[in-house]
Amino acid sequence: MGLISTFAELVVTPFVHQGRLNGELIWGIVPLYAGWIANELNSSKASYRTAFNTGCSFLWAGCHWTYLLYHGGGTGLGATNRMVNLAVTGLVLALGALAVFSAWRRRFPKAGRFLGHSRFANYFTIAIYPMQSAFLAWTWTRLAAVAVFALPIWILAHFALMPWRRR
Repeated sequence: MGLISTFAELVVTPFVHQGRLNGELIWGIVPLYAGWIANELNSSKASYRTAFNTGCSFLWAGCHWTYLLYHGGGTGLGATNRMVNLAVTGLVLALGALAVFSAWRRRFPKAGRFLGHSRFANYFTIAIYPMQSAFLAWTWTRLAAVAVFALPIWILAHFALMPWRRR
């Protein structure tokens, strides 16, 4: 399976999966797409507003992943995937809380200004979403697809939304 089809699988899975809760992935990913588009329409400079957006997106995704992990979401992909999911969920929740706290304090921690760059944060959260929700297994091929398509997707989103972007 090539990287293009792997990436397509990552993008399509949340919209075609009908699980126990009938569309359980839609409830988690649609707000992330909305946040990504909203962030793309604003300035690309790191600010406390974008840190707040990043934090809210991370907290939303982390809470949804936690819910799915503990309420039978996904297909039960095994102990290794569960450990990866728990570690990534914990990291995303911690970074989300730190970003919201930084925005509230209006001060970034030392070397924490990256929390104000929400565009890539939203892309990566959306791209890993099916794996984190345990509907697809974590594999090196899927991780490579996420990394390889990061720049092309960013360029596409940047130029496609340029006419509507605030200066």
